[in-house]
Amino acid sequence: MTHDFPATTSCLTALLAPLGVASEVHEGVDGVDEAFLALPGADLLVVNALRWTMTGPGVPDRYREQADAEGASPSAAARAAFADHLAGGGGVLAVHTAALCFDDWPEWGAALGARWVWGRSQHPPLGPEIDVSVVGDGDLVGGVEGFSLVDEVYGDMDLAGDLDPQLAAPQPVTDGRTMPLLWAREHGGGRVVYDALGHHPPSYAVPEHAEIVTRAARWALGGRGG
Repeated sequence: MTHDFPATTSCLTALLAPLGVASEVHEGVDGVDEAFLALPGADLLVVNALRWTMTGPGVPDRYREQADAEGASPSAAARAAFADHLAGGGGVLAVHTAALCFDDWPEWGAALGARWVWGRSQHPPLGPEIDVSVVGDGDLVGGVEGFSLVDEVYGDMDLAGDLDPQLAAPQPVTDGRTMPLLWAREHGGGRVVYDALGHHPPSYAVPEHAEIVTRAARWALGGRGG
């Protein structure tokens, strides 16, 4: 199923506003470099996108055929700006398809702690409703109960060995293996949160998930925000 990024970006913008975050949205292929080059002076980078080369091992032909028009790879300047953002203590909130982004940039996957591997990584179709368990007790999820929602459960990604998952859920339809869905980590001097949920607006309409995303942004901001 396709992703309505303008709609989910609006959800994220609304959740960030009470924290005092004024969101600047960058879209399209050109928006990749624009977003990174706009980082100086910004406190938080939010990536809610599916921008990648559309080439490489295991990539289906249906994507390769779009690579000339839709493929994207951050420039050297954009990559340097990201490193500087982290080194300066900047925050990152990456959601859902962000783990598929920038597939020719190892540092991006290293920062998130997750990287989609074509031919191995997968998710069942959207629906039915999944039961999300709180498996940690940190700042992002403390006191929040498990919840149910309709979303995609990503699985079999290349994950860093030092992750401390805070949310997890079994994959429906398939073999029911439990997959980590959300974690927070420090990397390169900055604070990074990856939330594998967020396929569509109904995901952010679930109060528990909205609360966790808000906390995630606040944590990535170093505790700043309303």
